[in-house]
Amino acid sequence: QVQLVESGGGLVQPGGSLRLSCVASGIIFSAFEMAWYRQAPGKQRELVATITSGGSTNFADSVKGRFTISRDNGRNTLYLQMNSLNAEDTAVYYCNIQHTTYWGRGTQVTVSS
Repeated sequence: QVQLVESGGGLVQPGGSLRLSCVASGIIFSAFEMAWYRQAPGKQRELVATITSGGSTNFADSVKGRFTISRDNGRNTLYLQMNSLNAEDTAVYYCNIQHTTYWGRGTQVTVSS
């Protein structure tokens, strides 16, 4: 049974940082491309960042230079380091196994003073 569990969200002030984690089980984690998505209130879910099994990364233009995606295959864990956060980053962040329908339940990130 495939399971993705996100954590690390919360309330942060503008300019602050957060690190999200996603622990995967039920899959050979190292074999899969992984991604972070987000969905803000009233908006469609959007791709934030991807990382291949080999470690190559891609980012949405809106987060380039501020966010970093990484993975620890030994811990079956995906990370999203988010720096210089602003109000437009407020959303529920989801972990996804790329090209599948497997999603986590999400973790809320709220950027507000």
